[in-house]
Parts: sequence; C-alpha cells; structure tokens
Amino acid sequence: MECMLITYPTTSIRPNCSQWRVLLSEGLLFTAADSSKQVMNLDSGSTRPIWTETAELPQPPALARDLSADVCVVGAGIAGLTTAYLLAREGAKVVVLDDGPLCGGETGRTTAHLANEIDDLYQEIEPLHGRQGARLAAESHTEAINRIERIVGDEAIDCDFTRLDGYLFAPSAEDAAYINKELEAARRAGLSPEPLERAPLPFATGPCLRFPQQGQFHVLKYLRGVIAAIQREHGQLFAFTKAVEFSDGPPARVRTEGGYTVTARGLVITTNSPVNNRFVPHTKQMAYRSYVIGARIPLGSMKPALFWDTLDPYHYIRVQRLHAGEGGVNQERDILIVGGEDHKTGQDDHPEKHFRALEEWTRERFTGVESVDFRWSGQVMEPDDYLAFIGRNPGEDNVYIATGDSGMGMTHGTIAGILLTDLIQGRENPWAKLYDPARKTLGALGEWTRENLNVGAQYMDWVTRRDVNSPEKITPGEGAIIREAGIPVACHRDHDGALRRYSAVCPHLGCIVSWNAVEKSWDCPCHGSRFAADGHVLNGPAVSGLKALDEQKEKAA
Repeated sequence: MECMLITYPTTSIRPNCSQWRVLLSEGLLFTAADSSKQVMNLDSGSTRPIWTETAELPQPPALARDLSADVCVVGAGIAGLTTAYLLAREGAKVVVLDDGPLCGGETGRTTAHLANEIDDLYQEIEPLHGRQGARLAAESHTEAINRIERIVGDEAIDCDFTRLDGYLFAPSAEDAAYINKELEAARRAGLSPEPLERAPLPFATGPCLRFPQQGQFHVLKYLRGVIAAIQREHGQLFAFTKAVEFSDGPPARVRTEGGYTVTARGLVITTNSPVNNRFVPHTKQMAYRSYVIGARIPLGSMKPALFWDTLDPYHYIRVQRLHAGEGGVNQERDILIVGGEDHKTGQDDHPEKHFRALEEWTRERFTGVESVDFRWSGQVMEPDDYLAFIGRNPGEDNVYIATGDSGMGMTHGTIAGILLTDLIQGRENPWAKLYDPARKTLGALGEWTRENLNVGAQYMDWVTRRDVNSPEKITPGEGAIIREAGIPVACHRDHDGALRRYSAVCPHLGCIVSWNAVEKSWDCPCHGSRFAADGHVLNGPAVSGLKALDEQKEKAA
C-alpha cells in the first residue's frame, strides 16, 4: 500500500477529507525530513504530546473507491487498530477508515499507563458491578497488558515496553482508611497489592499500595508496529476518510464524505465517542479534559514506575526516556510525565491555568526539574458506572462500538480489540456482559442524574453566553463567542487578522460551544464534541462541523 509520512504539526488548521490531495499538491503536507516548511495541523489539538514529537507514522491515502470487507473499522486509535490487527491475524478481510491521520486522535494524547488498578478504584466498581464484575474487570485489564506484551514480542516492536510497579498513594497518613479499603477491594478482585507505609517518591506521602507487573510503552511506536502487521496481513487502511452514514444491514454499510461505500459483515466504531449514535451511549458518559506536562529531570534520577495519588483533582506520574535523535535531543534524556487537573470539556474558560497548577505541583515535589519541555491535554470519556462500553451497538446486530475509556484508554482499547474480535467471530467471551453498551447499572442512577442535570444546565448558554462584546477584542489566533441579534456566534480571528464567523450551535444536540484557548478548538460542554478553529469536526459525537456564517452571507449576497 502506498504511504506517506506526516508528522504532527504546530498550527490549528485542519483540512477536511476532500482537501488533503490539494494540500499535497500545494506542498503543505510533507515528510518530517523537510523541516524547512510549516506543516498543517491534522491532530485533535494544537498542543504537542511527547509521543507525536518522537515518532513518525505511515499515513495511507484516502479511500477513493467502493470496497467490500469482512469487517470495517472506523477510527484508527488503539481500540480500532487492535481490533483490526486481531481480526486480520485470524484471516479476516479488514478495512480501517480514519477522518484524519492514523492515531491522530486521543490515543496520541495518552500518558500510556498500562495498569490493572483501575482509575476509579475497585472500592467504587464493586458496589456497582458486584464482586464477580470487579474480578472480571481486573482479569480483563490484566489480560490487556499481557496481550500488548505478546504483540510486542510477536511483531518485534521496539516501543520501550517494560514491566514495572504501580503505586497508589495517599497524600498523608490521614487517608489510611481509604487506602486500606482499596487494598481489600483489590484483593477481592483477584489482585495482589502490597501495602507500604509510603510511596518511593522524593517527597513525603501517606500509605500506599504497590501493584506489581504493571506496564508502560511508547504508544505511537507500538501502534506503528501494529499498523505494519495489519498491512502485512493484507488489511487496508485509509486516512483522511470521513465516515458520515452508517447502516446495520445486513450487510453493514459505511458511506464516506467522498461518496464511497464500504460494505462489510461487521462494522466497528472506535471514534473515542461514537459518531454513529445520536443519543446512546452519550447520556451515560461524560467528556472531561485532562492535562499533562513533560518535565526534563536528570537522567536516571527517578526509578521507572507508575504513580497515582488520591487527591481531588488527582495526579498520575511516570517517566519516559528519550533516546538520542528523538524529539530533537542529541543524547538520552528522562522526561517526568505528570497529568491531572481534569474538568468537564467545554466548561472551563481558562484552561491554561491547569498547566500552571501541574507545573507548580511538580516543582514543589520534584526539585530536580530542569525545564518543562512538553504540554498537552486529552479527552477522557467517563461512563457513569466507571467501565467502558464495548460490544454490539444497542438495537443493532452487525454494528459494534467501543467507548468510555475512563482514563484507562490503553487497556480498555486493548480489551475492545479482544472482546470485539470474539463477538464478531461468534465466540463467547466472559467479559461481554460486563462491558455491554446496553447495560443498565442501577447503582449508577445518581451519577447519571447528576451529570445529565449538568448537561441540561449548559443550554442556558443560548441565553447568557457572551465572551466579548465586540469581535474587535478577539486577538489573532484566538476565538470567542459574541452575540448578534441575541444569537451566539463563534468568531475566530486568523493569524493574518481575518475574522471568521461560525454558528456556535453544536450540530449534535444543539449546545453552545466554548473556545478552548489551549487546544485552539471549539468544545461542546454537553457531550464533548470538538471542532477545529475553522469549524471542522475533530471529535464526536457530532458528525458535521460548525456552519460557516460568512459563507452563507456571501452566497446570499
């Protein structure tokens, strides 16, 4: 398959699927080796994760003909690519579509923890899913790490995969009861954490739990190897190909923005938030932004391990070693990766403060920090009952979804590949009921009610939202909501000073979007849809972009 190498760039312009060939012909897309040109943004935000700065991925062309396959996967992150890989290894004819570059969405914005100690903790999962459900959750996340390790070995992928310990720690001794409660719940789930008086960190902590045999890797190096294996098994991958219509069949069908159709026995939607559904499961999960910094520390000054605290907002920590030649460095370097500061997507007008808070927290505790070299944020879908939705799309037989990673995207995405492969191939899987997207968890009713009341409150922005009184106050490269005849309008000023006006109404369910000054995007505060500065959709559940009002005015004239 013909491929091109595209690095992840630094500006906020995103071409739609029909424009990429024009950009190539005009010299606006090119290989990483040509550093003399300015590359365009094909990613889900303007900040640069450490992974995209230190790995190049092959990018296949857009779909340009009708195809038939056994399975069509929409979304080329870790969930979609793992599903395609496992199916292709079993001889299935697989087609993968992505509306941007492969791995250009939220997978590249992870911190790449591989853990079976689940983000929301077993003491919260057990009351909702029962002891057996908690055991299956622990079993599935453990198998996800094992499966990644086997794939790394089978495909000889050089991706810095390593096994290491994970530590859940309390900030002080006053939280010992909380740690002890998690110790018992994790043991009932079948894990073997070891209680310790403190975490092995260069600052004082309260009691902690050590979870052995966790893991970490460079996610894009790993998926580069997975992509190569899919192609070796004759899987077909297409980038810059936006899927816009979906039907269950049989057979299942996907129609693309370019007018081409893929017909398949099964259709898998792994687009972070499913773009084939208008309501379910969007009322059962909430979109959050999480923030990350990568700080340079002295080489070898911190033993590799995973760390998670119990603060609110909480923090998660690990180290990534950069090798000579990666990220522009000429010698090995250790980067301390610290994340946290989560908040509801589209519900914070000053997101840059979260980077400052992370840096302050980090410098207070790690005195060896030399500089902060990376900053990025990512989107996390939080289910109301803490576990991902993986399985048949409710009400359909041949369409499957994977969403609701809940901060565990690397393992949930791998679980999705394993579980969906079994379902599509007609095999029973003991995890199917636990992750069923159609499940109803009665114990989560309170969380469901609270979050959906929050969504309802966002519709008040139709009446109240106004960021500035006049578009003249919008500086180049920024955006803001103004009101015209009482209607909210999303305005963005290009770097050349030109003002662009868009409808501020999210095309999913009509909420008013908010300008994200960190990622230079329009974010929906209701269900997490995100749009580039030029209105193009970056993240579902919205399928179409924001309407360009200036174009409508020109047509009317």
